[in-house]
Amino acid sequence: MPENRRPQRPTGKKTTAGRGGGAPTGRGAGQGRGQGGGQGSSQGGGRGSGQAKGGGRSGGQGGAGRSAPTSGAQGRGGRSPARPPRDDRPPRTKDQAEYDGPDLPESVTGKELDRSVTAQLKGLPEKLAARVARHLAAAGLYIDQDPELAYRHALAARSRAPRLAVVREAAGEAAYASGHYAEALADLRAAKRMNGATAYLPIMADCHRALGQPDQAVKLAKSPSVEGFAPPAKAEMTIVEAGARRDMGQVDAALRILEQAPLMSKSREPWVVRLRYAYADALAEAGRTEEALAWFHRTQAIDSEELTDAAQRAADLEKQAQS
Repeated sequence: MPENRRPQRPTGKKTTAGRGGGAPTGRGAGQGRGQGGGQGSSQGGGRGSGQAKGGGRSGGQGGAGRSAPTSGAQGRGGRSPARPPRDDRPPRTKDQAEYDGPDLPESVTGKELDRSVTAQLKGLPEKLAARVARHLAAAGLYIDQDPELAYRHALAARSRAPRLAVVREAAGEAAYASGHYAEALADLRAAKRMNGATAYLPIMADCHRALGQPDQAVKLAKSPSVEGFAPPAKAEMTIVEAGARRDMGQVDAALRILEQAPLMSKSREPWVVRLRYAYADALAEAGRTEEALAWFHRTQAIDSEELTDAAQRAADLEKQAQS
């Protein structure tokens, strides 16, 4: 996704669990096979015994003292081979599959969650709260390496506790990370109605951009609560608003928005890196190549973690200038 698109997830409420793994637990394939095999063997033995008795009766009735000849496995061992049980149950519906969710790693216990999150789960029955906590922790565990899997875990939590703001927030973040923008917007709106939080506004605005609604993104960027945002959150909203203006073909307006941000901040935090990159990118789109090159270099100078491709963009502009 372009650097002027995806804001960072709000900090402080991330449901990230420790990295780890383990064999799946719960109603997994292994248990299903074990139960099925046991039933099949038991039934097979019963049928074999019944047929053996039948042979004895036949011998008695015929007066020959021998049972009637049998064939195949029944003749060799007196038993019919075990057959796997037939599963006549209808396939699970989408809602049922969503409720079940993916298998949970044994290493994920739910204790990985922040206390503020677990506190919101205390109103649920104990077993339900434990299951929801594990799915939320799994969503946090996978959100960076496998966003789609994280989203499925978040859906399982939402199916069990749809009226908890923290659950809707997690579902919204996971939906956003996996590219389900309409779903992300719906869940984050629900969370905002429940707890009144405004930290989701940058992500909600970016969802509007992804859905082809840049005007709605600009509208959210003008929300009064944005003025009270901490610098990282305010920077993310600035980047989204500038991107929305560019979506509408208003590159000059995007540049004015970014020029009002603290581009020359002495901080080297990621939000400053992203602001500078967004400004350099907008300058390049506006055809102001020399200025764009200068700002890509300024971005590179503080981008020690290589959050952006500023170095490559600068090299490309330099090649264009020499050609």
